[in-house]
Order: sequence, then structure tokens, then C-alpha cells
Amino acid sequence: MNKDAFLNPKLFDPDIEQIASRAGFGEGLVLAAEENEQVVGLCADLTESTRIQAFAEKFPQKFFEIGVAEQNLAAVASGMAAAGKIPFISSYATFSPGRNWEQIRTTVCYNDMPVKIIGSHAGVSVGPDGATHQALEDIAIMRVLPNMVVICPTDSIEAKKATLAIAGLPKPCYMRLSREKIPVITTEQTPFEIGKAEVFYEGSDVAIIATGQMVYRALLAAEELKLHKISVRVINCHTIKPLDSKTVLKAAEETGAIVTVEEHQIIGGLGGAVAEVLSQKYPIPLKIIGIEDRFGESGEPNELLEKFGLTKEAIIKAVTQVLKMKGK
Repeated sequence: MNKDAFLNPKLFDPDIEQIASRAGFGEGLVLAAEENEQVVGLCADLTESTRIQAFAEKFPQKFFEIGVAEQNLAAVASGMAAAGKIPFISSYATFSPGRNWEQIRTTVCYNDMPVKIIGSHAGVSVGPDGATHQALEDIAIMRVLPNMVVICPTDSIEAKKATLAIAGLPKPCYMRLSREKIPVITTEQTPFEIGKAEVFYEGSDVAIIATGQMVYRALLAAEELKLHKISVRVINCHTIKPLDSKTVLKAAEETGAIVTVEEHQIIGGLGGAVAEVLSQKYPIPLKIIGIEDRFGESGEPNELLEKFGLTKEAIIKAVTQVLKMKGK
């Protein structure tokens, strides 16, 4: 374990505390507004669900309910940003950036406006809401946009830190959040810096680069593989764009094999970003774990994660496969 990471001491406790990352955003936005009077909040009729409600209640004069009009949500926020505000817009990720991608592209990114897009309810772990509400493509469509920063926090504490960090970043930002409660694996002392991945578990045989709640499952896999004399490095890649290519390449050079894990399509997500770096600078064996080019479906969150292969067992299998590719 990387002692400098200050991870939750109950990391491998079956009863580890679980909180949705959207809750961390709600806390962080209130703190950001207390620090900077220019912070404003906008929502598309999902105030309670996206956890922007606490901000709306504390700062009613700085909150704007746009209604079910996600295109307007982005355009109005861009205008506010042009006037000197720091707008946070929240909705389900399938609707923002899913429904208003063109407005984000043209009014926000093209003008390099510091609008903060908060996409909640991402991934198959949304559960019973089903395929229409399970954003599995959002990382891909956002990281391709010029000027856009893309962040996927690993837990609620990191989501709070990320909210505060992007409030001070003069760039368009997208942050991806969970609906369901997920393990709290970091602490208030865990380092967080936009664009800098953190090594959460030291190892030399293979590196697992994960994002969002998949970091927790990667750590579980590393702990089990340790019993089989396989040394695994686990990297929390909370910032997908700009990708921390320095940490990725260091892991490639020192381990010679990489597995990526994300609750997102394998096309265009974290795995694709890592593959782009490796293929051009340090080609090594790579396995990408994610959604295999299909839509989600209704079901209980843990059932869906298992069905789509987003489990500790699937990660362990991928590690053994990539080690064979490496020749170990």
C-alpha cells in the first residue's frame, strides 16, 4: 500500500462506508460558493436527484431552475460565464452532456467558457432506470471536445475535492458522478490534483489503471492477487483529460503490462485514452475492461456490474491474461 495515499483504514472491511459520489458534489458546491461569490448553480428540473439542492437552499439568489431544457441549460450557463460567473450545471449524464452536446461544443468549448458540467447517474450502476438513463458514452463524447477537462471521482470525498478544484479552474469541465452509494476509499488527507493520477497500491508485475468506483474493485483484485505472489500497482486515474501520461508511461516502463477498468464503453473512454498514449510512446500488453459496445439494461446495481464484467473477478482474469501476453 502506498502510505502517502492516506486511504481509508477500513478499505478492505466488508462493512466499509458507502456514499454516492453525487453527495460529495453537493457538499463541495456549497463550499465553493462560500469561497467564491461568482459561483452560481443551474439545474434541469433534477435539483434533489443531482444533489444541487443544498446549494439552491443556501444560495437561492444564485440558483436558476432552467426546467427540462438541457440545451438552454448549457447556453444560459455559457452566457453567465461570459459575464464573469462560474456556472455549475447539473443533470443526468444522459441528458447533459447527452442531449445538449452541440450547445456544450459551440457555446461553451468553442468560446472556452468556464462552465462546469455535472453529469450524475452515470454507468450501469444506475440500476432499474435502464438503458435510456445509463450514460455509458459520456466520457468519450466529452474528452473529444477541445478545451474540455474530464473528471471521474472515485468516491464522495474525491467528488467534493474535485468540485472545489474545478471551481477555480478557468476551463470548461465535465465531472461524472454515481447515483448509487459506492465505497468511500479516500480520506480528507488523500492527495487530489486535477491532471495527476495517484498510485493507491504499489506493485511491479502489472498496473491496473482505474477510474470512478472501479478503483475500489481494482484494489480488491490487487489484494487478492498479492496472495498469489502477483505484484499489482493500482492507479486512481480520476482525471481522464488531461491524462497523466507521465504516470501511465512510468507504470508501463516499470511493470510491462497494463489493465484499465471503467464503468463506461471500452470505445473512447479511459482505456482508449491510455491506449493512445501507449501505442505512440511505449507499446506493451494492454487489456481494457468496460462495457463491450452495447447498451445497459434494467436491474439491481450489483447484478448489472456482475453481468457486464465489472467485478474483482473480471479484473483478476484480465490481469492473468495480460501477464501471459507479457510472457510471465
